[in-house]
Formats: sequence, C-alpha cells, structure tokens
Amino acid sequence: MGDKVVVEVKDLLKVYGDGHQIHALDGVTFTVRAGEFVAVMGPSGSGKSTLLNMLGALDKPTSGQVIINGQDMARLRDVDSFRAKTVGFVFQLHNLIPTLSSVENVEVPMQGQGLAASQRRKRAEELLKLVGLGDRLHHVPSQLSGGQRQKVAIARALANQPAILLADEPTGNLDSQSGDEVMRLLEDLHSEHGMTIFVVTHDMSIARRTHRVLVMKDGRIVREDIVGKPFEEDLKMFKQSGLGRALLGENGVAADSLDGLLASGDQAALRQVLARVSG
Repeated sequence: MGDKVVVEVKDLLKVYGDGHQIHALDGVTFTVRAGEFVAVMGPSGSGKSTLLNMLGALDKPTSGQVIINGQDMARLRDVDSFRAKTVGFVFQLHNLIPTLSSVENVEVPMQGQGLAASQRRKRAEELLKLVGLGDRLHHVPSQLSGGQRQKVAIARALANQPAILLADEPTGNLDSQSGDEVMRLLEDLHSEHGMTIFVVTHDMSIARRTHRVLVMKDGRIVREDIVGKPFEEDLKMFKQSGLGRALLGENGVAADSLDGLLASGDQAALRQVLARVSG
C-alpha cells in the first residue's frame, strides 16, 4: 500500500426530495490510499451505492467534497473523460452489450481514447487472459456463464488502467462458486497489481476478504474495521490448536519458523507449509 491518497471524501451530504427529505449520505468523511482494498457494508438504504456513485462521479453531492487522484469532482470540466480514464466500474448486473463478443465488450471503454484498433484489440485480449478468459475471446455474453460474464465486466473495467476499481455487489447474482472466483480475481488484482478497489456488499464473508471495512447505517459511516488476511488468520488458529501443533511437529515445522513466515506475509511459503502438513 502506498502513501498517495487516491480518494478523499469530506463531509459528504446527499439529500433527496423537496418536502420529505431523505439523507442518503449524512456527513461522510474518509480517505483511501493507493493500493487499499476496501469493503463498504450496510443494510439496504444505508447509502452504500449512493456513496459509490459519488466516488464514480455518476451523481453529485448536495454538499461536501469528493477528491479522486487530486481532482475535485465538483470542479471538473469534463467529468465523462476523467471518469473514463480514472474509474473502473463493475456492477451487480454486468451490463455487457449482448451482441458483442467478450473482446469487443472490453474494447468499448477504449473508444475515443486515442488508441488504434490494433492496440485496443491487443489490450482487450491481454485483459481477458488476465481474468482467465483467454479461450472465450469471441464468445457473446449468452455463451458465457454468470461468473464468466462478470469476469468480462472486470476486464472491461480495467481497460483504461483506472486509478480505482468500484464494484457494486459484484457477486450478488452469482452462485457461491462463481462468486468465489470473482472475489479471488479481485484479490489477485489487489495483491499482484496493486489495484485500489472498493467493493460494496451486504455479505460479511465477502467483506472479510478485503482489508478494510466501512460499515454504513442511515447515510453515515458508523464503524470501521481493519481485517486481517483470512488465510493467515486461519493458519494462526491452526497453529494454536492441539491438532495443529501435533501435525506441525510431525512434519518438522518449527513454531517459530511459522511465526516468521506469518510475519513476512509470504503467501507461497505459507501454502507450502500447509501442503506439507496436510500431505
């Protein structure tokens, strides 16, 4: 995670209605640094999606500021251009164009960005390979599973190398296996490519896979939690259990060496240890 502040939200207020006013957002303030993986949780009507729309410049606040990459959204002259280059969106409904192939769908955001057709095609193919769909380049959405369609949507969101990726209930319409695949993809984008990612969800198991959780209620952030890495947390619990200590001892894994690996965060080495113990 870097020191650069990518998102700065200051005293954000969003009021709907003239007579009976609804405060969708009520004094929301927070900052996010480059490379953070953030979940926004809360019940329906808590303001989660409204907040995401503000971050993506899809809606304007009643008052307060949203600053993305140093740019105040309220002062932008060309919001559409800034949004296209800076923010990637993934929605619960993938919103793919049904008549276009996977690669053509991913090319859509690159239109008008100064890239030649061959460059757009090359980048779209690279992104689809990145999300594991190198063999589905020319399939239209109806020929893909729900999880595959969402992966195409993620590739499309990455087309213009955005500073932040905003995902609104990205697993909401998927079965558990497809949802897990989509979340693993987001985790990889974060850990391997340093993406700054927001995920709006009502599912605690999804939020637990991020590193920071903003909990919303009635338009306000009422709590903020820092989440440990679930895999490492599970290993710590395993090490502390009687069975875990016995298995580690039988396989010649010293507790202090495991502590060192946990402190280093070396995922590959930790998985090797687990493979030795379980094997």
